[in-house]
Amino acid sequence: MSGLATGPAKGNDPRLDRRAAMRALLDGRGDMLLVTGLGSTTYDAAAAGDDERNFYLWGAMGAAAMVGLGLAIARPDRRVLVVTGDGEMLMGLGALATVGVQRPPNLAIVVFDNGRYAETGMQPSHTDSGVSLCGVARSCGIDAVYDIAEETALTELAARLRQFDRTIFARIAIHTDEPPRVLPIRDGVLLKTRFRRALGAE
Repeated sequence: MSGLATGPAKGNDPRLDRRAAMRALLDGRGDMLLVTGLGSTTYDAAAAGDDERNFYLWGAMGAAAMVGLGLAIARPDRRVLVVTGDGEMLMGLGALATVGVQRPPNLAIVVFDNGRYAETGMQPSHTDSGVSLCGVARSCGIDAVYDIAEETALTELAARLRQFDRTIFARIAIHTDEPPRVLPIRDGVLLKTRFRRALGAE
C-alpha cells in the first residue's frame, strides 16, 4: 500500500523545508520516542526543541533504523519514530530487510531525502540518480509506504504518527540546503541516562 502522495517527486522536486517537516512530525508527539541519524536530522530535532525522549546517534552512520527496531521490539508499549537522511539509509539498506521481516507495529521510519550527502560536501547521493527508497522498503515487505513531497501529505503523515498500528516507512523530499546547525548535547553517557529515564528504566 502506498499513500498520501501519488508517486515519487520527479527529480526530487518539489521539496519541503526540513526544519518545518521535523516540527510537523514532532508536534503533539505524546510519549513517542525519537531516534535521529547522522548529522542533519539530529540538528533538525534539536532545532525543534531538545527533549529527553530524543536519542541522537551523532556519528553512528547507518545505525538509526536498527536502533529504532531494537527499541520498538523491546518497548512495544511505546511508539518509536526514526528520522534519518537518504545517505544514511542508503548505507544501511540491509536494515530495511530486517525491519520488513520483523514489522513491529509501533515503528515508523522517516527518511529526509535531499539527494545529497550533506555531511561530506553535498555530493549527489544515489537517490539523485533514481534509486527509490520507497521501492526498496516495499520490496523488503513494508506495506505502509509513503512518498511525501507536499504539505498536505506531510500533515496527513504527521497525523498518522499520533496513533499507528503497523510499521511505517516514509520518504520526505526536502530542499537541498544547509540551515544553521543546532547542536544538542554530545555526551553519550548523559544521552543514554536521560533516555533511559524517559523510558522509565532509571
